Amino acid sequence: MRIRRVVTGALGSSALVLASFGAVTASAGAAAADPCGFYETASDAYYNHCTSDGSRVVIEVEVFGPNYEKCVGPGVSWLGSSGSIDGAFYTGRTC
Repeated sequence: MRIRRVVTGALGSSALVLASFGAVTASAGAAAADPCGFYETASDAYYNHCTSDGSRVVIEVEVFGPNYEKCVGPGVSWLGSSGSIDGAFYTGRTC
């Protein structure tokens, strides 16, 4: 009886450890897919405003010609074609 409890406890602990690794891997994969700040795919440019307070911020979008400012909220904002956007950065202001 004692052996059964030890084996069952060990299996339960192993399952918890493996489940926690799966959760860490899933969140790391999501973070890698949508990193904070400016990022590009093969065809599109995005800005991901990572926040938990719901703030909206002003970013400067770098393009060929005069740059422009844009107000973005929490999460991912599409900026345009990656061929026409050189970058984007937080200006230090909210909107």
